[in-house]
Amino acid sequence: MTNRWSTELGRVGLLALLGLGLGLFTPWPLVPVILVLLGYLTWHLYNLARLQRWLYASGQTEPPQSQGIWEDIFNGLYRRQIRQRKRRKRLSRLIHRFEESAAAMPDATIILGERGVIEWWNDAAGRLLGLRTPGDHGQRIHNLVRHPAFTDYLAAEDFSDSVEFPSPVDPNLMLSVRVVRYGRDQRLLLARDVTRLHQLEQMRRDFVANVSHELRTPLTVLAGYIETLQDDVGKDDPAQARPLALMEQQTTRMRALVDDLLYLSRLEMDGDRGPAPEAVDVPELAETLAEEARQLSGDRAHVITVDADPDLLLHGVPNELRSAFANLAFNAVQYTPAEGTIRLSWTRRPEGGGCFAVSDTGIGIPARHLSRLTERFYRVDVGRSRDKGGTGLGLAIVKHILQRHEGWLEVESEAEQGSTFRCCFPATRVSSRSDGVTKT
Repeated sequence: MTNRWSTELGRVGLLALLGLGLGLFTPWPLVPVILVLLGYLTWHLYNLARLQRWLYASGQTEPPQSQGIWEDIFNGLYRRQIRQRKRRKRLSRLIHRFEESAAAMPDATIILGERGVIEWWNDAAGRLLGLRTPGDHGQRIHNLVRHPAFTDYLAAEDFSDSVEFPSPVDPNLMLSVRVVRYGRDQRLLLARDVTRLHQLEQMRRDFVANVSHELRTPLTVLAGYIETLQDDVGKDDPAQARPLALMEQQTTRMRALVDDLLYLSRLEMDGDRGPAPEAVDVPELAETLAEEARQLSGDRAHVITVDADPDLLLHGVPNELRSAFANLAFNAVQYTPAEGTIRLSWTRRPEGGGCFAVSDTGIGIPARHLSRLTERFYRVDVGRSRDKGGTGLGLAIVKHILQRHEGWLEVESEAEQGSTFRCCFPATRVSSRSDGVTKT
């Protein structure tokens, strides 16, 4: 390229010298120079016109023939056109393969542009979400899929998790929808039919609820007979007292397990439905739980304190919140050594929400167990948990109660360093006593 420009500049210089040479034989020496340069400019304009015609001519592929710098320009543009055509072909093949593979997917796939405008979808999207060609192209997705759960999901713009709702085509189909951001103002919506999973989950809930309910009657009968035997036989025959005491202990543990299973099943079946929320006096509830925890502690003499904001109220279902907070407080008593410290607190979060926390100086929990604590029947130490009489359902119950109150559970713990469990709630669930809300 440098050589071409050197040649071109040399050519201009030669033409200028030629014009000056001719000017020596005329009365006006500069006129030949100007004419020569105008001729050179005319040649450039001619090639520029040819370039324009070539670029805009349809079907013409070969570049015009020329010389000098224009030959390089024509050939360079031609090579770039060839490369661009190859890129377009590769991109076209890639897009075609993507559309074929996406169309073959059993899950609905929708490409959303700016403001949720539908740009493309596969056949499964038409089957599961009711999209129709070509009328729905260019429509906004929330104008076609109007379920409140999906609308709230899009409005929140928090796509870290999926949302589930019935299909607008068939209410018997349950869909799990996930939105993924990519590119610039582009989103990929994926919808999967999870009806079978919901049916299996419902079967599991029904099974647990039915079995738990059926176990209640025989356990009640057993407990009655064991109590009668203890009164009639155990007092007079010390050899029978210990077996009867163990039978009573295990029967009591089984009844507690059945009660927790039934309570958890009720929470699951109710979903987000439940009694109307009330303004719960959490400071008063914390004092009550602290006193009950002291009674449970007994001779172990735990130091139990309360630090609650007296002006802060929580809107929810009183008995459910009491159950969640009591689970945490009584767990702290069970797993904190004698004379350890337990602290119950109720404070306002920086963004305006509230947080009920239970901190202890107990045995702590290794980090590898923290993510699984709210699973049903999950135990960090099976032997120790059974000795303490736990059912393995307490934290699962806490999790479901918090979900029904738009809250979440935070856990901080280290082995042999104690634990802190926090029940956190959004600002919409919290109010001040000074606002004139009647407490429960």
